[in-house]
Amino acid sequence: MAEKKNKRLDILLNGIIKENPTFVMILGMCPTLGTTTSAINGLGMGIATLFVLTMSNLVISLIAPYIPSKVRIPSFIVVIAAFVTLVDLTMHAYAPELYKALGIFIPLIVVNCIILARAEAFASKNGVIDSILDGLGVGLGFTLSLTVLGAVREFLGAGTIFGINLHLYHSDGTLVFILAPGGFLVLAYLIALGQKLKKRIYENN
Repeated sequence: MAEKKNKRLDILLNGIIKENPTFVMILGMCPTLGTTTSAINGLGMGIATLFVLTMSNLVISLIAPYIPSKVRIPSFIVVIAAFVTLVDLTMHAYAPELYKALGIFIPLIVVNCIILARAEAFASKNGVIDSILDGLGVGLGFTLSLTVLGAVREFLGAGTIFGINLHLYHSDGTLVFILAPGGFLVLAYLIALGQKLKKRIYENN
């Protein structure tokens, strides 16, 4: 029993630290750079992806044994698209400002390589509980990464975090960090920091 609990904890933590989709696996770079102009945008995109990833993992783990191999990938995409549509309509109705800010990146969750990769590599080969934990772990890792990246870019570019002015700048910040070049620069430093922290954590263990 203890061994099973430890295994499931490892599955959950795997996507947050060891195989973090942004800072370790370097996946999903389009939404990562396109939506992280602020912390709230990064958090919103991360939560949307977390929901789709967890729910699609759950459903795919249930139906995978009954899907013919020839239509496996198209079937997975249909499942993912159903949950993306749900997120898209819900966000449009209840968070219109965030929906407008994220724009095309919400429907593009359907083809996000992180989600399809977890469906193919994990959910289709494992049970329901493990698949849910995998989705939660990877989704949380992605959400944390986007929120941190968005917060750093927003702070350096506008002197705010989550729209709150910290009054640490004498100016309004440096616009380049809100733009694409600044996004690449901040992402590169965070990837380097993430790799260093991961190495330190797993060396100590």
